[in-house]
Amino acid sequence: MKPTLYFLRSSEQKILTDMLHYAMRLDDVNKSLSDIPKLAIYNEFYGFTSKDLGLYALVDNKLAGAVWIRRLNADHDSNGYIDDSTPILNIAVLPEFRTKAIGSQMLEQLFIEAGALYEQISVSVVRDSPAVGFYERHGFVKYENGTDEKSFVDGSDVITMVKKLQKAAIVRPSEGYDPRRWMD
Repeated sequence: MKPTLYFLRSSEQKILTDMLHYAMRLDDVNKSLSDIPKLAIYNEFYGFTSKDLGLYALVDNKLAGAVWIRRLNADHDSNGYIDDSTPILNIAVLPEFRTKAIGSQMLEQLFIEAGALYEQISVSVVRDSPAVGFYERHGFVKYENGTDEKSFVDGSDVITMVKKLQKAAIVRPSEGYDPRRWMD
């Protein structure tokens, strides 16, 4: 089951809102986004500035998941905040698509794209969650300067993890395109 990945655009706000529900574990704690207005900082007006980057996955033309980063500032008082230049990661895979490596595939592509813009990204994870191991397998380490935080979803202890990105230029298929050699 190989997903097809697409960049998230500002016009696809509904995808992000739907996925935020799963990224914040609201299905596990029986809450909705309207129960926790503070979560709007992760998706409100997504894509209207260069501070946002994300993608989503389709499997057999069905939405399977999404991953996105957003640069926030200290005033947002968000979990996972390190500094104004480090975007915060959110990722969600719908329950029926979990354990099929879709999250890993989305994350690896996001690392490539984000590496052209940022030095590192951060994520907030419930301290005793299996997700900690998932992030460690993808190169995240516990942020040593972080303070103990509580999730504003359910008050769980959360830790901040950070991943250093490889700085690389993105090469698009159209770069180096020579229209004179179109049919070669």
